[in-house]
Amino acid sequence: MKAFSITDVGVKRKINQDYVFCEENAVGSFPNLFIVADGMGGHKAGDYASKTCVETVVKSIQDSPLRTPISTMEEAIGKANKRLYEEAANNSDLEGMGTTFVAAMISDDNLLYVANIGDSRLYIINGDQIKQVTEDHSLVEEMIKNGELDRKDARFHPNKNIITRALGTAKTVVADYFEVPLLKGDSILLCSDGLCNMMDDDDIMYIVRHCQDDIQSAARQLIEKANENGGKDNISIILIEI
Repeated sequence: MKAFSITDVGVKRKINQDYVFCEENAVGSFPNLFIVADGMGGHKAGDYASKTCVETVVKSIQDSPLRTPISTMEEAIGKANKRLYEEAANNSDLEGMGTTFVAAMISDDNLLYVANIGDSRLYIINGDQIKQVTEDHSLVEEMIKNGELDRKDARFHPNKNIITRALGTAKTVVADYFEVPLLKGDSILLCSDGLCNMMDDDDIMYIVRHCQDDIQSAARQLIEKANENGGKDNISIILIEI
């Protein structure tokens, strides 16, 4: 396995409120761990939320006596949510903070375990196919489900950044969990919406596929292209090659 992470402030923003964690080696009972979090809130709150969330999740997984991937991740997400929610309630500078969260672990028998809250995404890319494993928790996604909006128009909708679920904004949070068998040739991409709001899925797939032997080059080209297309938000990427 090879993995590479990169985060970029983008063209329009002055502060990077994304935070990534990329570890190919064991974290607690997990053989590896990959996380992208996209913080929201005021000047200080967004970057604090994403960083604190990731650090709390990692520490919880390191210390957890649990052994099943989903229960271990569920416990860690609960601890991170509780910490952010309570700190926001007790500190006016952090009021309203929260973060998206997408995490992945690849087991020794090539099963991909994924947890997701918000609109950061995980894709699997293989050959000429790209599949979004996670489902956005967003207003636009709800509009698509309700038949109010075509998916091809979603990327340009004025409310595309409104999310309906985030970590740290309520006393409890529910994550989506996925278990996916991996196939030979799969590449895994975790990203914040700063990438997928600036590029369509086919363009993402094209870059990853044509730089398959060099994931660092692929990740940097994705950042460059997202910034060329406007770079309206922070851009974070973890690219994993099995």
